[in-house]
Amino acid sequence: MTNIDHTLLAEPVSLPEVPDAAIAMIDAEGVVVGWTHAAQQLVGYTAGEVVGRSAVHVLAPPGDARRASAFSEQCRARGGWSGTVAIRHRDGHTLRMTLRVSLLRGQDAGTRWLVSVTDIGALSSGATGGPVRESLLARAPIGIVVYDAQLRCVWVNDAMERHDGVPRHRRFGRGLKDSLPAVEAEALEVVMRQVLESGTTTVHEYRAWPPADRPREHAFSASFFCLQGADGTPLGVCSMTVDVTGNKRARERLAILSEASTHIGSTLDVMQTAQELAELTVPLLADHVVVDLAESVPFGLEPAARIGTRSERRPVLRRAGVASVDQGVLELPAVREEVIHVPQTSSFAAVLRTGRSHLEPVMDTHSGPWVDHDPTRAQKVRDSGVHSLMVVPIRARRCVLGLALFGRSVEQTPFQEDDLLLAEELVTRAALCLDNALQYARERTAALTLQRDLLPQRVQGGAAVEVASRYVPADMDHGVGGDWFDVVELSGARVALVVGDVVGHGINAAATMGRLRTAVRTLADLDLPPDELLAHLDDTVRRMNDEDADDTDRLPAVVGATCLYAVYDPVSRRCTLARAGHPPPLVVDAQGGVTVPDLPAGAPLGLGLGLVPFESVELELPEGSVLALYSDGLVESRGEDIDVGLRRLGAALAQPGAALEDLCSRAMETLSAQAPADDVTLLLARTRALPPAQVASWDLPNELVTVPMARRLAARQLREWGLEPLVTAVESLVSELVTNAIRHGDGPIRLRLIQHRVLTCEVSDTNTGRPRPRHPGNLDEHGRGLYLVGRLSRRCGSRSVTDGKVVWAEQELPSPTGAR
Repeated sequence: MTNIDHTLLAEPVSLPEVPDAAIAMIDAEGVVVGWTHAAQQLVGYTAGEVVGRSAVHVLAPPGDARRASAFSEQCRARGGWSGTVAIRHRDGHTLRMTLRVSLLRGQDAGTRWLVSVTDIGALSSGATGGPVRESLLARAPIGIVVYDAQLRCVWVNDAMERHDGVPRHRRFGRGLKDSLPAVEAEALEVVMRQVLESGTTTVHEYRAWPPADRPREHAFSASFFCLQGADGTPLGVCSMTVDVTGNKRARERLAILSEASTHIGSTLDVMQTAQELAELTVPLLADHVVVDLAESVPFGLEPAARIGTRSERRPVLRRAGVASVDQGVLELPAVREEVIHVPQTSSFAAVLRTGRSHLEPVMDTHSGPWVDHDPTRAQKVRDSGVHSLMVVPIRARRCVLGLALFGRSVEQTPFQEDDLLLAEELVTRAALCLDNALQYARERTAALTLQRDLLPQRVQGGAAVEVASRYVPADMDHGVGGDWFDVVELSGARVALVVGDVVGHGINAAATMGRLRTAVRTLADLDLPPDELLAHLDDTVRRMNDEDADDTDRLPAVVGATCLYAVYDPVSRRCTLARAGHPPPLVVDAQGGVTVPDLPAGAPLGLGLGLVPFESVELELPEGSVLALYSDGLVESRGEDIDVGLRRLGAALAQPGAALEDLCSRAMETLSAQAPADDVTLLLARTRALPPAQVASWDLPNELVTVPMARRLAARQLREWGLEPLVTAVESLVSELVTNAIRHGDGPIRLRLIQHRVLTCEVSDTNTGRPRPRHPGNLDEHGRGLYLVGRLSRRCGSRSVTDGKVVWAEQELPSPTGAR
C-alpha cells in the first residue's frame, strides 16, 4: 500500500467522553496507586476515595473479599488475566464488566498491575468503541507504557517490545524520541502533554516497522490516559497501543473498491473500461498498471480458449489500458492498442492458461523466458525501475479476457498477498463490466443480424418503379424495431409495395415483424388483391396472439400491427391500395403537387375486428409520380397533431425531379434532433410506365381452332421484338395455356405478351377456378399441361381478376449475344 501521510498521523483523533476503558494502576501489594477520570465515570469512585486503598476492598462486591484475594494470587501466578466479572458501582448497582489485568515491569525488577475495565452494558447500548476497547474484548495484544510527569518511561509490559522492537532496558528513564522516529515521537509527546493538562483520554495513530515484519509499515493506535493521585494531581500518562494495520488496510481497500464502483465501467466500451481500471489503481495500489485484452475482445468476441486448455498458438493480446505515476514510462513496454505477442513459456502465458494470478514480490528483470524472448522490452522494464510485479487474469465465465499487470518502482515496499487480493477484487469488478460489454456486443450483433435478415438489403422495383428507403429504429442501442417495409416483384411487370408497424420496440418486436413480413411475402406470391391480403394477414396475427396465450411459460402479449399494401401495374399505370390502421400514403405528382388519397383506414391487425372488411382503392398514377409510404414515427410527435407532420413531410417531398435518395434525406431531416420515440420508416417509389410497343395482346374466341392461331400470333410478335430464340418455347407455352382456357372455360380468351425484364406470357379467361397441377398415370391422356408449363418457364402461376383469372408464365430474355 502507499505511504501514510505524516501530516494525517500527526493530528490527534478526538473521541467522545465515553472512554475506551477505565484504567487503574495497582502496586505489587494490591494497593491502588493511580486512577483515571474514565474509571471515576464508570464506577463512581473519585481518585481520593480509591488511591492508597486496597483494590480488593474498593472494587469487589461485599462478602467476596476472600474470593478477590484468591483472584489476586491467580493473577500473580499467570502474569495477568482477562475475562468477565461483576463489579459494584459506588451507588450500589452491579455492572457487568470485561476486565483485563496486565503485568507491568519497572527498572528495578519491580512489578505493577494495570487493570482495564470495559462496561459491556454501555457497549451493547451503542457507545462508541475504539481500537483499545475492541482489543480488550478480543484479547488482542496491547502494548502498555506508563510515563511520569516528565514523559519518561517508568513501567512497560512485554507486548510493547513486540510492537516497536525496543527492549525494556532501553526505555526506562527515556522519552519517546529514543524509541520512535522524530516526527512520530514529537507528535505523540504533544498529545501526552495535552492529556496531562486536560485529564481526558486521547487517541492518536502513528506508524512503525516492527522487527518481525521489518519490510512492511504498520499502523498503531495509541490511547493515552492521565493517571491521577489521591488529590487528583496528574502523576503521569498511561499509553495503551494496538496494531491497527489490518483495520487501516481494510479501510483503504473499502475506499478503493468504493471508487471502483463509480469509476470502472462508465461505458460499454471495453477499451475505455480497461483504461479506467488502470487509471483508478495508480497510485492507490501500484505505480504502473497496464491492461491487456485478448485480441478478439475489443471486437466484441470472447476468446476461443477456455481456462485449463492448451493451445499451440501463441497468445496475442492488445494493450487496452496504461497508467503510470511517471508520464515518461507510459510507453513502456507498449502503447495503447499495440498488439502484444505473449511467449508460451512466460508467466503471462501461464496466467492466461490457468486463470490464476502471479505474484512476484521481487521481480527478476535479468533472466527468464520472457526476458530472453524480448530483450529490448526487458531493458525498458529495467530502466523503468519496476521491482515488484502482480499479474492478475481478467476472468469471466471460464474465459480469460486478458491480463492486468501491476508494478511498483517509486514505492519501495514489495507487493504482498493482501495487495494481490485487492488487485483481484478490482479486476473482478472490471471483468464484470467487460463481460457486460461483451454480452451487449453479442446481443447487439445478434439483433443487427436479425434486423439485416428481416429487412430487405436492396429493394428493387423492376420495370414498374424506382425505389429508395430509410429506416431509423427507436431502440438505437440495438438498432432493431417493429417497423418493416418491402418491395415484391409480381407477375406481369407489376410490383407490390408494403410498409408495416408492429407495436413495441426492440428485438421482440423485430422478431414479430419478421414473421409478418414473411407472411406478407407468402400472400403476395399468391397474387391476392390488397384487401384480401390484409384479411389473411389479420387472421395470421390473431393466430399468433392465440399461440402466445397458450404458452404457459410466458405472459401473453397481444400483438398489434398496422400495414399498408399497394400494387402498381406499369402497363395500366394504375395502383391498388388498402390499409389496416396505417397512416395513408402521400402521392407527389411530377410537378410537385402533394395529395393524400381518400383511402379507408381499416382496423389494425390482430384486434379481432375481422368482421369489418378491408377496402381497396384504385388510383391512376402518371409516369414519374412519387408514392410515399411511411410509418407514424415519421409524422407523429408529442404535443403535435398528425396533420402538422403530414404537411411537413409533404413539403419535404415536393421537389420536382429530385433524386429519391435526396428526398429520403430531406424527409429524415424533418425529425426532431432528439432520439425518435417510435421507429421511423420511409419507402419512396417513383412510377414508371411500360411503352405500348413492349405489350402485345389479342382477344381470342373460345374455340379449338384458336390454339394454332395463338401460336402464330405469339411467334410473329417475338420475331418483331427480335426474340427468335424464345419462339419454340413460347409456342408450346401458349398452346398449353390456351388449350386449358378453352377446355375449362366458356367465355372469351385474352392472350398478352409483356416484354420487360423478362418475357411474360398471360392467358386470361372467365373461369374463376385456379389451375392445380396433377399427377397423371402413365396411360392418362391429360393432366400434363401445367407440368410442361413449369418445365418450360422461369416461373409460372395464376392470379384472380375481377371477371375470372390470369394464368401466366415467364421466360428469361436472351442476352444480346445470344439473340444475334
